[in-house]
Amino acid sequence: MTGPPILVGVDGSAPSLGAVDLAIREAAVRDREVRLVFGDTWADHPAWTGNDPAADLTAGLLSEPQQAIRDATDRAAAAQVPVTGEILAGDPATVLIRESAHTDLLILGHRGQGGFTELLLGSVAIKVSAHATCPVMITRGAAPDDGDVLVGVDGSPSDDAPLGFAFHEAALRGADLRALHAWDRPHLSNPGLLLQYDTGPERAAHAQLLTGAVQNWTRKYPNVTMHRELATGRPADAIVDASRHAQLVVLGARGHAQLPGRRLGSVSHTVLHHAACPVAIVR
Repeated sequence: MTGPPILVGVDGSAPSLGAVDLAIREAAVRDREVRLVFGDTWADHPAWTGNDPAADLTAGLLSEPQQAIRDATDRAAAAQVPVTGEILAGDPATVLIRESAHTDLLILGHRGQGGFTELLLGSVAIKVSAHATCPVMITRGAAPDDGDVLVGVDGSPSDDAPLGFAFHEAALRGADLRALHAWDRPHLSNPGLLLQYDTGPERAAHAQLLTGAVQNWTRKYPNVTMHRELATGRPADAIVDASRHAQLVVLGARGHAQLPGRRLGSVSHTVLHHAACPVAIVR
């Protein structure tokens, strides 16, 4: 094995089993083990004092956390991926954020067992994406084996980490990389003036920004085929639309013009809710 285990948050829900499937794929291309963790809020309750929440996994009658670990472990073992599973006491988001310090990739379902079915993104996924110390990959839609790796570029200093992660993922997967930069057009008080607006210099400036952002990474990964893509309109909308043809979207946690103290930017937040494929948030 070439690095720390891939950390996966599980809770017995269908999305968390999807996270296990995604981790199996990542483990195969990275030559890693998979570490399954169930954050159990009730494990340190006084009523459970003296009980080992992870004990008796082979018994016929299992608790909900034990069953979730058993199901997820069996799923990974069937794919012949080395796997361990454990139940840790504490709030699930807090547990995963703490454990993120011991890995370089955390994978999580977009919604958990306790969420309302109409929610597109659960509270644990939001909190962990905003506060984990390692890249967080969230399941969304399908996880196709083909398609490009898509990375959003906004020209901010925080672009470098997601670009490095995206190039590395594309190299591991043998996939092309699409670097997408989108921007809003000027809001003119007189719509008729839009017809007179010269987009040439504007587009050239944004093209130069995109080229500058990726140039160091193209030299580092000469075997990755990269496509530069420019789009006008809301960046989140452009990325969500492009995700329909991607196998993974990679974004920074925050970009330009974010409110002080805000850990997850509006673009990342929107894409996590609506993307058609898994999304990795890299800070």
